[in-house]
Amino acid sequence: MSQIADIDEQREGEPGASDHGCGHNLLGVGSLLAAISLAKYLEAKGLPGTVRYYGCPGKEGGSGKTFMVRAGAFDDVDATLTWHPAPFNGVRSTNNLAVLEYYYRFKGTAAHASNAAHLGRSALDAVELMNVGVNFLREHMPQDCRVHYAITDAGGRAANVVQAKAEVLYLVRAPEMSQARALAERVDQVARGAAMMTGTEVEIVFDTAATNLLPNLTLENAIHENLVAIGPVPFDEADIDFARKIQATFTPEAIRSSIKLYQIKGDVFSNEKIDGSTPLHAGLRAFEGHSHFRAGSTDVGDVSRVTPTAQCWAPTWAIGANPHTWQVVAQGRSPAAHKAMLHAAKALASTGLDLATSPSLLAKANAEWNTELSGFPFPASRRPPSCSERIAVTLSIRSHANTGVMSFLSTTTVFGTAVDVTLAELTLECFYPADEKTQQSLMAGVKEPL
Repeated sequence: MSQIADIDEQREGEPGASDHGCGHNLLGVGSLLAAISLAKYLEAKGLPGTVRYYGCPGKEGGSGKTFMVRAGAFDDVDATLTWHPAPFNGVRSTNNLAVLEYYYRFKGTAAHASNAAHLGRSALDAVELMNVGVNFLREHMPQDCRVHYAITDAGGRAANVVQAKAEVLYLVRAPEMSQARALAERVDQVARGAAMMTGTEVEIVFDTAATNLLPNLTLENAIHENLVAIGPVPFDEADIDFARKIQATFTPEAIRSSIKLYQIKGDVFSNEKIDGSTPLHAGLRAFEGHSHFRAGSTDVGDVSRVTPTAQCWAPTWAIGANPHTWQVVAQGRSPAAHKAMLHAAKALASTGLDLATSPSLLAKANAEWNTELSGFPFPASRRPPSCSERIAVTLSIRSHANTGVMSFLSTTTVFGTAVDVTLAELTLECFYPADEKTQQSLMAGVKEPL
């Protein structure tokens, strides 16, 4: 979606552009601030420890961290901490849903849609029949599962042609990866049935996946204690006024749904009931000390399967804001959002310091993680395709070193467009080893992590 920032009405910025409808511009910068602050503090105090920051690509639909996990990026990490923008401040322990992503590509036979329709076999008909079939399937799947789709190729814009090709993208979600895989098999059967009914062929392409999150109550409690010590986010009247204007665009149901979604049942700093009458959350969500269901998915789940992982939320949006909407984009670079981002960075840096200076905390987190771990859920046939499988041509960067020629792939993240964050000219470039020899050379020079 495209939306002009800092206004309280829906207004498209650049047609066809995509802006930050989930707050990831804040997520990445806040995490970077936490990592730099902690590293500098450890260095200044002469404390041992290694702080590693990952800029993770393709979170929305790309499952970037899934690929990073498979490549071993987190194998030597003792614990990971992250955060996410939200309407509320605090720790919310969730399980989330595992998700599988498939493309269903139908191939038919083109024909004139009027004088030779009997010769055509419509791939678009097959897509539509598949969607109808999956809609009926929803009645017969577990209530905590989700299936949704988008038609990514309707075959063309000419109505007088029987469409010879069409494509639909499906996301299949379930509380456990094994359940998601079983449900995906049923969706596959519906697709094959649609192809059979229309005399077309279907190619089922598995694209990406993310497993369900494995919470770590030990780390979550540590973050919560630091949030208590830090206090509420210091919003001012201007912040509240802008949030109130944004909140005026929500329905009462949206506000109630937001409070219910984040399981707000008490506040550490206030005895008043949170009902949305105050547009920004200037308190701290009471942490109940146990996990609960949330119908979203995240590739953080894959990280949580290889190292203890925890995250917190910070109130960058008005109460009632729903991710992937223009209201979230409009608030994405506001002063209130930046204050909440700094708040999250302080909590993560403080918790990282606790882990660096308290071996018992890290040991307790690892003990809980080992107890809860049920094993990585992807069999080889279901793992996301490697970069070489997905990208036909890749340009590498070669550098001559004492150990020989080293090859790298690079990714660049640029912040600072007209409707993005206010940090103009900030560019993060990450280099990854392009072959095993380069990786071994780099690892030989890496100091033992914390």
